[in-house]
Amino acid sequence: MLTTQNSPVGLRSRVNELMANPNAKALVIGATAVAVTPFVLPLVKPALKATIKTGVTAFEKAKIAIAETGEAIADVAAEARAEVQAESSSHHSPAPVVTAEATNAES
Repeated sequence: MLTTQNSPVGLRSRVNELMANPNAKALVIGATAVAVTPFVLPLVKPALKATIKTGVTAFEKAKIAIAETGEAIADVAAEARAEVQAESSSHHSPAPVVTAEATNAES
């Protein structure tokens, strides 16, 4: 006679017990992916390749747009810096003002 400690464990209860463990779920998913990949990859390869090409193209366009934006911002910053330097140099060393009276007096 079998007691509760020595009772045989059914396959279904064993699978349920394993699936309750998150690590076991990850292991089963990984093993299934490895086993199925050689059969599925040839079927999805064209779509996967097109998706990757689209991503690469989008990345290149974004990279160019970011570079152009950075260049435009650098140009604006350089112009602003030049204006600030011009304003500060005109305030620190004012040029002599030549009036019509001073020009007539010298003649």
